[in-house]
Amino acid sequence: MADETRDEEGALFHAVHEIFSERIPFNKLLGISIDSMSFESARIRLDFRDELVGNFLRGSLHGGVVSAVLDLTGGLVAFLSAAKNAAGSSHQEKLEKLANVGTIDMRVDYLRPGTGRHFFSSAYLLRSGNKVAVTRMELHNDEDSLIAVGTAAYLVG
Repeated sequence: MADETRDEEGALFHAVHEIFSERIPFNKLLGISIDSMSFESARIRLDFRDELVGNFLRGSLHGGVVSAVLDLTGGLVAFLSAAKNAAGSSHQEKLEKLANVGTIDMRVDYLRPGTGRHFFSSAYLLRSGNKVAVTRMELHNDEDSLIAVGTAAYLVG
């Protein structure tokens, strides 16, 4: 039974990885890749590109890129928590929950300029209910400097 559950989780994570990396045009535009994920946390990598610059004098990420990456990392964790809460549902029913995930509210604190060669956005679950999930997110650069933090609430049901 444990092997069957592990296989189902692996298939779900594989499908989610493909959806987030290949089927969501905005994620492809940003160039994000999922570094790791579980039902309670996720980590996404973003490589620096000139197209993502907001301050051309400093060469730092645009604030909208920072908030978008935090939002999609938090949204990923919110979706994964909703999928976990849907125990007993089919694989397809769990994936269909992704269509219901939406940001209700998000707060971002920009702590320093987004400079670096690449960035990691991590999120973890604070609370997950039948309708709403709340996550905490952080963005670090390749030198592990904390660039921004965020907290967000997502509709999941």
